[in-house]
Amino acid sequence: MSAQTRQPVSEGPPKGIGPMQRREMWLAYLMLAPTFIIILVIVAGPLLANFWISVKPVQLGDLRPPAVLVNERLRGDPEAAGDSATLEYRLRNSSRDEEIRDVVLKDEVPAGFTVTGLPQGCELTGSALSCTIGTVEPGWRDRLGLEGTVSDVFLAANRPERASEPVVTGDANNVLTNFEFTFENFSRIFSADEFWSVLRVTFYYTIFGTGGALVLGLFAAQLLHTAFPGRGFLRGLFLFPYVSPVIAVAFTWVVLFDPFSGTLNALLTKMGVVSDPINFFGQRAIEFSVFGIPFEFPLALTTVIAFEAWRYFPLSFLFILARMQSINTDMYEAAEMDGATPLQQFWYLSLPQLMGILSVLFLLRFIWTFNKFDDIFLLTGGNAGTRTLTVDVYEQGFALSNLGAGAAVAVVVFVVLVTFATLFIRFSPKEEGL
Repeated sequence: MSAQTRQPVSEGPPKGIGPMQRREMWLAYLMLAPTFIIILVIVAGPLLANFWISVKPVQLGDLRPPAVLVNERLRGDPEAAGDSATLEYRLRNSSRDEEIRDVVLKDEVPAGFTVTGLPQGCELTGSALSCTIGTVEPGWRDRLGLEGTVSDVFLAANRPERASEPVVTGDANNVLTNFEFTFENFSRIFSADEFWSVLRVTFYYTIFGTGGALVLGLFAAQLLHTAFPGRGFLRGLFLFPYVSPVIAVAFTWVVLFDPFSGTLNALLTKMGVVSDPINFFGQRAIEFSVFGIPFEFPLALTTVIAFEAWRYFPLSFLFILARMQSINTDMYEAAEMDGATPLQQFWYLSLPQLMGILSVLFLLRFIWTFNKFDDIFLLTGGNAGTRTLTVDVYEQGFALSNLGAGAAVAVVVFVVLVTFATLFIRFSPKEEGL
């Protein structure tokens, strides 16, 4: 067959997803849907709720919506059948800021109590009582009394007025669920000078705490990488700060650094290093001068950073040591034959191989340290210049009862961390060969 008359070979139907594959794909999506929904609710639910609260003027008392509270009691002291008594309802609006509309009280009159007089707006059908109260103002209080007489059945019962609980219904504005939004919380926190100071302290604490943990972890991994007697015991000992309960190690540090009875101050005083004890966790800063230039050293914050680095370096130590043990030793032998010193081997061979794991550790430790609350709260309570954004969230939300402002600070924390993580992943160094 000539080239002119040769027919093109058919390549079959175009590639794509067939009906069977499409059905299998949708079946897989359907089977995974519950898992996706659960993860979405667990992860995104609290995050969206925090964003929602941050744009509302929510106080701690607003967590409970406005409602009419009622207390039922029997007035009078009936002793015999036919005696008069009053079934009294004490009502009040729980909110001092919001009115409640269409308020209705419903209850069951106890057996043996014969009603002789009803308050205005109340109706009695059998034993069912219904009182239409209408709109009540913020802070409203009132009493409703049902006049009546008692019988032997009523007197024989044990507190019959408590046999049924009165039910009060009404409609009120709920600041948590309405669609009125405001940026007052963000305006308040950004306009405060204290916020920018807290933000600087947070970055200082996070960067140096993260860097300290990585440096200590790298040093410990380098130290325990070489085999020697007792290496296994030391590896287990180095994990002690990380696996110990935070309340225990924090209390230990507070005792050791106590200015009156602490071991460190006693040693420094006995050795003549200092004349007076130092309040490591309570003194904001130490002032000194170098060549006539005054400097201020943040003492309490630095001590907290030292605790952070000491407590969390074992995590870095484990990851770095695992990566170091996976590096091929042939290049170290070649470098040693070429006369490279141990420092040169570490700088030009080990460190480039560790850049990937160091980047991941720095990102994780930065996020965790930026969100750290319990360490600072246990050591200083956020005093002496150690107040970070997470402590500020607690102070705004619970100490000042301003949940909206606390949520706004939490949103700032989220935005900062997302921005940092995005930029870091984009520009972070990679291991050689990747």
